[in-house]
Amino acid sequence: MFHIALHEPQIAPNTGNIMRLVANNGCQLHLIEPLGFDFEEKKLRRAGLDYQDLARMSRHPDYAAFIEAMGERRVFAFTTKGHRNYADVRFEPGDVLLFGSETAGLPTNIREALPAEHCLRIPMLPNNRSMNLSNAVALVSYEAWRQQGFAGGQ
Repeated sequence: MFHIALHEPQIAPNTGNIMRLVANNGCQLHLIEPLGFDFEEKKLRRAGLDYQDLARMSRHPDYAAFIEAMGERRVFAFTTKGHRNYADVRFEPGDVLLFGSETAGLPTNIREALPAEHCLRIPMLPNNRSMNLSNAVALVSYEAWRQQGFAGGQ
């Protein structure tokens, strides 16, 4: 399946929602520290409900450790700075879907280290800043899974 990575997420309920999402779509969640909340925070548990035990999840101390763990997988960054529409990409099992924090997005050095064609955007109406993180992750991860015929789903 796919790997969903959150770079320094700041809002516990968003991360909890994404934990629930990956428990339902089979993706693996990667949290790249530092986190903007205590992992035991009540809001995280409430949003994730009882799905935390069902979600495949890893924590990485920093971006370098995360990239090392991903090996040769393709990494796609989702950013308002991207020029390629996410719907124009043919995702493959094992791809990494990387999202920045709710407050700052992805740092410039991370975006610039990736091939330009791997920096993707989600279309929005003009003059809007960004989408909610958990909504963006849901949108993209389900498109990637759809491209695989929802393999393993029912």
